[in-house]
Amino acid sequence: MKPFSFLFLFSLTSAALAQTATPKKTPTTELKEVVITAKKDSPSLTVPSLELRQEQIAASTPGGAGVVDADFYKRGRASTLKDALDFAPGVLIQSRFGAEESRLSIRGSGLQRTFHGRGIWMMQDGMPLNLADGGFDMQAIEPLTANYIEVFRGANALQYGSSTLGGAINFISNTGYTAPASQARVEIGSFNTYRAQISSGFVSGKTDMYVSITASHTDGFRDWSKQESFRVFANIGTKISPNLENRFYITYVDSNSQLPGNLTKAQMQANPQQAAPGSFIPTVAGGAGYQERDYRLFRLADKLTYSDGDKNTLTLSTFWSWKDLNHPIFQVIDQLSNDLGFDLRYEHKGRLLGHENTLTVGTGFMYGGTNDNRFFNINGARGAQVGAYRQQATNFNFYFQDKLQLTDKLSAFAGAQVAYASRELDELQTFAGVNPPGQFTGLPNLINNSDRIEAWGFSPKLGLLYEVDPKTQIYFNASRSFEPPTLGEATPAGNGLLALKPQTATTLEIGTRGQRGRVAWDFSYYYAWVERELLALGSPILGPTTTVNAGSTIHQGVEFALNADLLRDLAVSSDRLVLNQNFLWNNFHFNKDAAYGSRLLPGYSPVYYRAQLLYEHPCGFYAGPTLEWSPFKYAADLARTTFADPYALLGLKLGYRTKKGLSFYVEARNLTDETYSPTVNVVRNATVAGSTAVFLPGDGRSFYGGIEWKW
Repeated sequence: MKPFSFLFLFSLTSAALAQTATPKKTPTTELKEVVITAKKDSPSLTVPSLELRQEQIAASTPGGAGVVDADFYKRGRASTLKDALDFAPGVLIQSRFGAEESRLSIRGSGLQRTFHGRGIWMMQDGMPLNLADGGFDMQAIEPLTANYIEVFRGANALQYGSSTLGGAINFISNTGYTAPASQARVEIGSFNTYRAQISSGFVSGKTDMYVSITASHTDGFRDWSKQESFRVFANIGTKISPNLENRFYITYVDSNSQLPGNLTKAQMQANPQQAAPGSFIPTVAGGAGYQERDYRLFRLADKLTYSDGDKNTLTLSTFWSWKDLNHPIFQVIDQLSNDLGFDLRYEHKGRLLGHENTLTVGTGFMYGGTNDNRFFNINGARGAQVGAYRQQATNFNFYFQDKLQLTDKLSAFAGAQVAYASRELDELQTFAGVNPPGQFTGLPNLINNSDRIEAWGFSPKLGLLYEVDPKTQIYFNASRSFEPPTLGEATPAGNGLLALKPQTATTLEIGTRGQRGRVAWDFSYYYAWVERELLALGSPILGPTTTVNAGSTIHQGVEFALNADLLRDLAVSSDRLVLNQNFLWNNFHFNKDAAYGSRLLPGYSPVYYRAQLLYEHPCGFYAGPTLEWSPFKYAADLARTTFADPYALLGLKLGYRTKKGLSFYVEARNLTDETYSPTVNVVRNATVAGSTAVFLPGDGRSFYGGIEWKW
């Protein structure tokens, strides 16, 4: 019995006894029933609780969106974004070579990028983690520091100012209110892998603080694939008043990754662990080799939130990041970047035309400046300098979204974003007539490399949300998206600024989410007409993987997650057998293109299925098999000459997890030791000399274990 109900009944019983004990009769009064509903308040104004956000997202999003509880993925290895997001509906994420960098795509946005992501707005507590040009580093995110992760697919991220085809992923930090006072976690595993985290959260008066320090190392499944990282994440919240809170964020990342490169199919089948010769040992004397991607990141951010509790919320976010990149690949790329920006967001809950209404209005600005120096790659070291540039990116946007509750069950949504973007390249010094052996053979030396591209975008959105019952919803939305190119795409080899135009799309979406007894689901079908899609289709002058604006394309697909308690009360009361499933069907193709007709785009699996079947005991023990399945082959090149084969990876997971004290897990992956390529490097024609190495082998059989202690 709930405490409120008990107190109410207790008072009525006491009154009745008092009347019985009193000789004098008094007239009785019939009392109306009082229902008291507990409000899911969050102890922090800047970082909402998991329960509150689950309710808010369901009530305010007429489309694909959901929340990943960090406790879900911490029951196994939690080292990479793939570990954290593999069961998030609509998210396709495939590691390059067991690394943190992955092909991360939602609805085909940024589909062909297997590094330095694009096409998705990455956020921390509603603040952008992307650099000003739109790109983001996956190593800058530590899944162990999140309390939960919000995933907004497509235009459903408009409430945060995102207008990309893919949407947004928002990592919600632990705070002093949600984290244990002390925590230690250690993971070890195959390929000389180890990872350790210590963290602490506490509250003192009106101030709370959370800090996490993580260090990791792995030699990797492949040769020349060692990865090391050291990360510090901290935030300090201060309640200036009951209605005003400030939270300050500090992030430091030191990441070092060897790059084993791509293999031909024959090389992969013969020995998937080998590194590509040109990535490790130079293929020609003095040519590129010993390729790596090493960088340091220092980021400061601040979030100030005012809320009167019921009607008005105002949030000001500011952020600055410093990034130092050392990247020996075809050249040694030496970049020093500074990015800064702000976002001002206002939400008002009131009434409009006699109906409940919620209005969100916001504006954001980002600027990034990068000093880009290029050198010959001489066995991983800097040779003679071949380029010196200043790159600049500027973004400005204004956005709004309005929700009007037409009836108790039906709500209408309208919104739009107006955005401005510019990308600028200034050549600081020319280096005429120098080409290193084996690099840029036949490439003209561009002398005047200073240029600028800019564009405006308008992205409207309409939506409907119908509540069948408190736990079941049906939704529909129509939207436009706008994606300017990143500087990495617009400056493919440090030789001039390509005149790329923004990618735009019109998307229709229909779906449902809900829960019925033991079954919970999230289902969306979308259809998008994409114009000038940014695809790595290659250039006969600049290279086989250069990004270009393709013609009209179609993206359509199904995003479907289904979780079910198949059996309950098997051995003891409240134990259960739980099935978690994530299914993706993707169909991306040209739309009556003059050259390619309706040919399918290369580089993605048409069907992807992820599942686990776990027995869960009420004490915290769990065990069961896991499956990752890509059942159909897909083309690795536009000419459709070379294909990645289907694969199925079987695994096993068991462990014990509790809120305090000792937790542990043991996990086995790819038990059949299958040779497979979860992602590929897309080219125009993989049979042409110099373009045949397109496969990135996945990890072989591996085992991991971890211990966590909270107190």
